[in-house]
Amino acid sequence: MNAESVQPIGVFDSGYGGLTVLREIVQKLPQYDYVYLGDNARTPYGTRSFDTVYHYTLECVQHLFDRGCRLVILACNTASAKALRNIQQLDLPKIAPDRRVLGVIRPTAEVIGSYSKTGQVGVLATKGTVTSESYLIEIEKFFPDVKVYQEACPMWVPLVENGEYDHPGADYFVKQHIDHLMSQSSSIDTLLLACTHYPLLIEKIRQMSPANTTILSQGRIVADSLADYLLRHPELETQCSKHGQRTFLTTDSTETFDRQATVFYVEPVHSQHLAL
Repeated sequence: MNAESVQPIGVFDSGYGGLTVLREIVQKLPQYDYVYLGDNARTPYGTRSFDTVYHYTLECVQHLFDRGCRLVILACNTASAKALRNIQQLDLPKIAPDRRVLGVIRPTAEVIGSYSKTGQVGVLATKGTVTSESYLIEIEKFFPDVKVYQEACPMWVPLVENGEYDHPGADYFVKQHIDHLMSQSSSIDTLLLACTHYPLLIEKIRQMSPANTTILSQGRIVADSLADYLLRHPELETQCSKHGQRTFLTTDSTETFDRQATVFYVEPVHSQHLAL
């Protein structure tokens, strides 16, 4: 199979979390080829400046383009919040006008209001995503009557990446942030896990949340949105190769990545090292 015949869909994340999104995408659209790139050497992105996240993300997107990707998904809320708009509006017209980069915030904003009966939703995210106010802005476009409350959860990603997500030690930090968010309004009935690491904490989040609270993770939402996007853009869809191949790249240790990634992807992962 020559290189020209492989034009995979690129999936980018600052680390491991995007694998929860890729897993859902592959389950829904298994026929396509995918390249996953985790910038583990420079993670976390959530505490970095807008400019730094933008430059790191653009560098990784360019690499995925160089590997033949016609379409790249930023499966990272921080990158979607801090880099996507600049890449779409400033960079693509100059460097790759025939290619597309999509994020995870807009697809979520397009549907989240339909899950809430009270019209009040809570967003659990990294500090970077909360500070960007991207969810406030995007949800208002589609559901102007929905009230959005945000809570930054800076300890949750370290808990997940250190394997504490299902241990009793995580209970305090999960309860602390759920309680703080719910104290803003007793009418919040829908919680969005606006970080792709957080699905690994979903059982604890469910235990700490009021009964009958709807808890949304983004993987299925993004997978459904991508399927719809490909249907609406056949000129791009026909360029995406379909051999069922999966390639995993990391900018850090492949041994560490493979061990950690298997937790997020729920299947064995064998990665290649990428030097940026």
